[in-house]
Amino acid sequence: MKLNKYFDHTNLKANATFCDIEKLCKEALQYDFYSVCVNPSRIEIAKNFLDNSDVKIATVIGFPLGALTTESKIFEARDAIAKGTDEIDMVVNIGKIKDRDFDYIEKEISSIKNAIGEHLLKVIIETALLDEKEIIEMTNIVIESGADYIKTSTGFSTRGASLRDIEIMKGIAQNKIGIKASGGISTLELTKKLIKEGATRIGASKSVLIMKENQLDK
Repeated sequence: MKLNKYFDHTNLKANATFCDIEKLCKEALQYDFYSVCVNPSRIEIAKNFLDNSDVKIATVIGFPLGALTTESKIFEARDAIAKGTDEIDMVVNIGKIKDRDFDYIEKEISSIKNAIGEHLLKVIIETALLDEKEIIEMTNIVIESGADYIKTSTGFSTRGASLRDIEIMKGIAQNKIGIKASGGISTLELTKKLIKEGATRIGASKSVLIMKENQLDK
């Protein structure tokens, strides 16, 4: 797969303006990225810019803390689908992981997946806040829940994706689900290493810089 097709070109900043989202979408069209990832209130703007293109739209729910109720997340997900998103990136309840309430987490993920049907669901587990045992447990839960992807990070915690995160996830997931690396990915070198380790999607706000670096590298 070509490098550009790994990217969810992302702008989830609180202060992102209409012009910022327009720029994001134009860049996604120029580089033919897989998708853009925007906050829910920007879905319809992105849809207007990307209509009749192959670039998909992703949005986030329960973002960035994951501590909303399941019912709130389901509402967010359904509302996002109604507004035109193709993919949902949800944040799990990190506190429930720490409580080892894995039944709650699996039911929440399954409920959201059921609510969005055939639309793709990525589950953000915020690896920065987990130990390796918890990453292993969560990878198994995401597989069992019926979600499509496990995702490392929101980009709003203490760190983003690491090679070790992806190594652990890939060891469990194999090819059962996709793996999205996100958070702090700003260089071609790291991007290639994450893909080699097993990432099948890359979430980045620096996608254009990485692609320019890739062009210079040829």
